[in-house]
Amino acid sequence: MDDEDRDAIAEAVRQAESQTAGEIVVVIDRAASSYRTVPVVMALALALFVPWPLLWLTLTSAPRIFLIQLICAALLLAALLWYGRGGRFVPGFVKRRRAHDVALREFTARGLTRTRGRTGVLLYVALQERYAEVVADLAIEDEIDPAVWRGIIEPLLEAAREDRLRAGLVDAVGAVGAVLARHAPPAADDVDELPNKVVLL
Repeated sequence: MDDEDRDAIAEAVRQAESQTAGEIVVVIDRAASSYRTVPVVMALALALFVPWPLLWLTLTSAPRIFLIQLICAALLLAALLWYGRGGRFVPGFVKRRRAHDVALREFTARGLTRTRGRTGVLLYVALQERYAEVVADLAIEDEIDPAVWRGIIEPLLEAAREDRLRAGLVDAVGAVGAVLARHAPPAADDVDELPNKVVLL
């Protein structure tokens, strides 16, 4: 995502917020986690099986078997870390849970819980996990059916799959703004409380 893309999304946020007292923050995360622990655990678990054939089928000494096991563990670790990068061995539900946890953490970290009317909304996208979520603060969350947010997220994910992330985010921000405009119309003394720029992690 280049500067032009970020500027276009920031402008979409500014326009959406002009119609509402709500605050919208867009966070794009390259990856919610590195998932390195999974290949490490797999490599070490597989290395546990290395000594058994050597013990049963050969007269190799214990120190030599231990050395072979260490070498196998190192080779397995290198191979699985390379092949498993991006969470290839991680189940989808684990990735979605990790991305959801990061979204909640970013919601707090970006100051969305401190807006005047508790009308902050986070639009979070985790690229590696192919995951997106809308997280709304208390004054909005209780008013909106979760199906409304899903109706915004699904076209966004479709756009991301088609390599149209910028257009998908601009449309999603506009849709979030329209929802906020109905439930949190702008006040006479409304001010822009949070930066409109896109946050890249």
